[in-house]
Amino acid sequence: MGFCQEFEVMVHTSPGPTCGTFNRLRLSLIGSQGETPPVTVNDGHHLLPGSVLVRLQLEVQTGFPNVDWHCNRVELRQRVKGQEPRPNGSDTQVFLCDKWLRTADGDVELRSGKWCVFIEGAPQCVDLKSVSDLGPNLSYKHIPSIDMHYLRGFTSRAEPWSSFSELETAFAFSGHQNNIAFVKAHWMEEWYFGHQCLNGCNPLLLRRTHLIPPNLAVTSDMLRPFLPADSSLEEELQRGNIYLLDYKLLDGLEGNQINGKQTYLSAPLCLLHLNQRGQVVPIAIQLQQTPGPQNPVFLPSDPSCDWLLAKIWVHSADFQGHQLVSHYMRTHMMAELCCIATLRQLPEHHPLHQLLMPHIRTSLQINMQARASLLAANGTFDQLQAVGSGLKTIPEILRRASATIHYRSMCVPDDLLDRGVDKLPHSFYAQDARKIWDVLYFVLGWVQLYYRGDKDVQNDSELQNWITDFPPCFQTEAEVSKFVTMVIYSCSALHAAVNFSQLQLDFALWMPNCPAAMMRPPPQAKGAVTEQDILSFLPDINSTNRVLMTLTVLSQPGVDFVPLCHYREAVFKFDDHCRLLDKMQAELQAITDDITERNRHLELPYTYLCPSDIENSVAI
Repeated sequence: MGFCQEFEVMVHTSPGPTCGTFNRLRLSLIGSQGETPPVTVNDGHHLLPGSVLVRLQLEVQTGFPNVDWHCNRVELRQRVKGQEPRPNGSDTQVFLCDKWLRTADGDVELRSGKWCVFIEGAPQCVDLKSVSDLGPNLSYKHIPSIDMHYLRGFTSRAEPWSSFSELETAFAFSGHQNNIAFVKAHWMEEWYFGHQCLNGCNPLLLRRTHLIPPNLAVTSDMLRPFLPADSSLEEELQRGNIYLLDYKLLDGLEGNQINGKQTYLSAPLCLLHLNQRGQVVPIAIQLQQTPGPQNPVFLPSDPSCDWLLAKIWVHSADFQGHQLVSHYMRTHMMAELCCIATLRQLPEHHPLHQLLMPHIRTSLQINMQARASLLAANGTFDQLQAVGSGLKTIPEILRRASATIHYRSMCVPDDLLDRGVDKLPHSFYAQDARKIWDVLYFVLGWVQLYYRGDKDVQNDSELQNWITDFPPCFQTEAEVSKFVTMVIYSCSALHAAVNFSQLQLDFALWMPNCPAAMMRPPPQAKGAVTEQDILSFLPDINSTNRVLMTLTVLSQPGVDFVPLCHYREAVFKFDDHCRLLDKMQAELQAITDDITERNRHLELPYTYLCPSDIENSVAI
């Protein structure tokens, strides 16, 4: 069994006058290498290192009545020879309970909610080895994948696509026919490139700039042909009409190996202009961060294949950042962080525990499965599959992203304002996201039902312990409400925007519009690229299909799909709760009606963020 450490166990009964019991409490400690036999809590015991679980059982004591017991928590402290355990020290694990236990319940298991480091420098994750360890309350089932048998027929072909016609034939039976037809028809057009920056799978990166980055080698004369005749680059910058995409997170990173071939990553800088038609269009693309003669700036006036290839490189870079940062880190990892903190710090009866858990409870299973498959050795992002960023680059991308994402960027009103996209005429993500955020700020009403003012917030020790797992601190009702709104939005509406748009709106299904890898290095000169050359840059046939089948799985909702702000749990129990819920649902329905009416007058064949299609929590 190995070397045994000695531990001290402290069992805390809740302070209520009826919380005690005559019953005998039996306790087992379960570790990574085994468990102790059940012992009475006032007996000494030993434990192997690595305990993550406490098992409790009440037994009727002969001659005494069978009285239920309310357990507050169990604390486990490791003993070091010659030293006394330190109360609340780093050697203490806390197993929260805060519930009534009965002899009829049998075994009751408590978890410590320990953190685990998946990637150094990135957000932490749950410390469990198997999805089965989650139990039924933190698990879910998803709808089986759509049958992609038309694509499966290409899995043995490890060669490039022969022509764009072959690509079109292969995808004739895939996707939502109206949507993919629209994407295929417009993916090379300038306005549609900008439209996807605002409303595509990754609407979180475009940013207004008033200064040209010093490492972007453009000049006013170079860009003059693409600006209004009576204006200049300097004037357009001053007016706030110049926008930037910067993929510096990928700078200097090595590409993956796919089908035994080296792939390549670039870190483009892309300059866009808000033209007089209200469209955001690209006007300059530099494929690497360091300017120089072998890193030219591509322009709309260049040969058409050069300019198209430059835009494809931007889309490929966007795929890497979208999947790992906008999707995995900003929605899935945020949900997991909040879920673990809630299980660790907030008892089940706490109003924020009740409000948050329907939005975050599925995140542990989803993320554990992702780390065991998509992000694992031989997974989709690894060398045997199909994505340009492999296991060597994923940790660095997540570390770099963790250092740059801040609280304001997670809050919709602040983020849209800071990036200067809040009032763009065709920014449908911004319009819809702001409306949904405002409705989700019903959280303020929920908080005010339980707190009589800011002083109550400051005096809620459970709330303050909860927020210690995150960067901010809470002093006011408004601060609590904004943070909780951010969590709910990230786990529902933002996840819907960056995940389900991939295939349900077919942005990613037409592969040249969203290549997961590039098979040749970025061009170092202009004028040498043909249409056939472009095809040789794109992922191989089997690689394309592996990615699309994976994205299809990711885009499936859960079996127990619950629309945004509809709750199967008994969260809204009282009249005040129900009035708040009714108001919120009515406002979301009004947004759905407005979006439906807006889209009737658009040429685009889809909606963006429609509340009725948004799931309460992260799905896949």
